[in-house]
Amino acid sequence: MSRFIALLPAAGSGSRMASSTPKQYLPLLGEPLMLHTLRALATVAQIEQVVVVLSPEDEWFDLVETALAAPGDHAHPGHAALAQKLRVLRCGGASRAETVRNGLRELASTLDAADWVLVHDAARPCLQAGDVIRLIDSLQSDPVGGLLAVPVADTLKRADAAERVATTVSREQLWRAQTPQMFRHGALLAALSSCADSNITDEASALEAQGLAPRLIMGSERNIKVTYPADLALATLYLQAATSA
Repeated sequence: MSRFIALLPAAGSGSRMASSTPKQYLPLLGEPLMLHTLRALATVAQIEQVVVVLSPEDEWFDLVETALAAPGDHAHPGHAALAQKLRVLRCGGASRAETVRNGLRELASTLDAADWVLVHDAARPCLQAGDVIRLIDSLQSDPVGGLLAVPVADTLKRADAAERVATTVSREQLWRAQTPQMFRHGALLAALSSCADSNITDEASALEAQGLAPRLIMGSERNIKVTYPADLALATLYLQAATSA
């Protein structure tokens, strides 16, 4: 039976956040942002291991480990599951594709080619367990794999060189890619090893370059990626709403 492993590439600096602290470590409801992300994945029963891939020079992960080790009444109920499943690799690279590829290579000695890897952005802390379970249930027998995504709702405009509207682009059949993106270890490693990193914006694009068609699984608008300072406020609202629901 195939296993399910979550992998978080977390070697980036998050320069668009205008902060000296990498965005995955910025405080969110009193905890490092990435801790929320790791915990969301660890609480999914099907996921056997949660692997975070850091830069070899990362000096910030102690913030996560300190929060995870909080004793007694300060401990989150999801910390026990995360402590059991967490594995840290310090082999991140200069790009997302290199970081994921390096992580997959490190895992090759413990995973079969047919085992599933769910690659998730460290800066998507509002992921809900139900979405991950739906992704796994929908794709575990799929020959290719796929990703969470949401259909484009806004009207799209293509601009000219003067930043005026050149044309309105039909949004029909257009989706916004999210994560996790779930592919078999062997297929994903082979795809990432045969593509130039500059051509890879996400794991699905590496599979697409091999002539494969990943499946789109409906995600949630709340599964935002924290990229700009204003995104932290929105993530706070979503997490608070999830806690009080």
